[in-house]
Amino acid sequence: MPKIKQIKKEIVMKQKQDYFNNCHASTITKLPNGELLVAYFAGTREGTGDTAIWLSRKVNGKWLEPERKIYREGIPHWNPVLHLNENKIHLYYKVGDTVHTWKTMYTVSEDFGHSWTESQELVQGDILPRGPVKNKVIVLSNGWWIAPGSIEDDREWDAFVDISKDKGHSWLKKDVPIDHKMEKEHTDRIWEGLKEEALWECDLEKVFQWDGVIQPTLWESEPGRVHMLLRSTRGKIYRSDSKDYGATWCPAYPTQLPNNNSGIDVVKFNNGDLALVYNPVSGNWTERSPISISLSLDNGASWTEPHHLELEKGEFSYPAIISVDDELHVTYTWNRKNIIYHYIKISEI
Repeated sequence: MPKIKQIKKEIVMKQKQDYFNNCHASTITKLPNGELLVAYFAGTREGTGDTAIWLSRKVNGKWLEPERKIYREGIPHWNPVLHLNENKIHLYYKVGDTVHTWKTMYTVSEDFGHSWTESQELVQGDILPRGPVKNKVIVLSNGWWIAPGSIEDDREWDAFVDISKDKGHSWLKKDVPIDHKMEKEHTDRIWEGLKEEALWECDLEKVFQWDGVIQPTLWESEPGRVHMLLRSTRGKIYRSDSKDYGATWCPAYPTQLPNNNSGIDVVKFNNGDLALVYNPVSGNWTERSPISISLSLDNGASWTEPHHLELEKGEFSYPAIISVDDELHVTYTWNRKNIIYHYIKISEI
């Protein structure tokens, strides 16, 4: 049975940094030169007009000073996603006053994130937030790119994938079916962030009206068979499966994994095993601690007991995970004040 062995935990920014008040929603990639690149949004708080896309870089074992890279005054920026392909980095992110009205932009770097092309809409003229919403794009066995997306209105949350057969030049949207509930789940264990106005919308009457699934995370188990796990409002991680490279999906269904209505991310190792990073807490808008990793050796049918990365009270949320040579690189939000990075190896015992 494999065992998670935590090798190293690092704080990405100086603890007494004064670059910004809040940061959130990190994404990570490892560059061919060995450097690590992490992107996140940061500003006064989520949804304010001074939020921008920032980058942090680890070079020769040291995290450099963060850089504000993508910014338009007065427009909130959200949820960056890094995608490295053929030594080009594609950076996707959202802009808009609220999650209900945001749209997807992208920019490309050919020098490993030091400079970027002028940002463009991902799908010109489409009012929907296309492309990846939080988690990484994966490349399927047939060469297609597949991006995990979702849409949120004031009542219903729905997931989809965007498929690109031409390396990101054009995209085809494929929906994930789900039946929405009329009755919404409420909880007495409300996440402190709602009380502290960490979220862009903290009106409890409104947030507990939302129902559904968002922010998929993807893997391909064998050629053409693609799977996703999803954040939900229903106390469980949901799942959907495709047999045709993501062209059609079965209705989303609940797993046994708990979910607190916060972000998750999964990655597949070269041998087909999976690693999931998540908050193993059940409920709708419940606590965002602990944050943990579980492994699956059977394509997500069962999972190991969670290995905790953080246990104390606080917000540890919105993880990102990648696997390079079967070593894990994980980032997540630390109390909206910093980004934490973990380097993790899996050992056999």
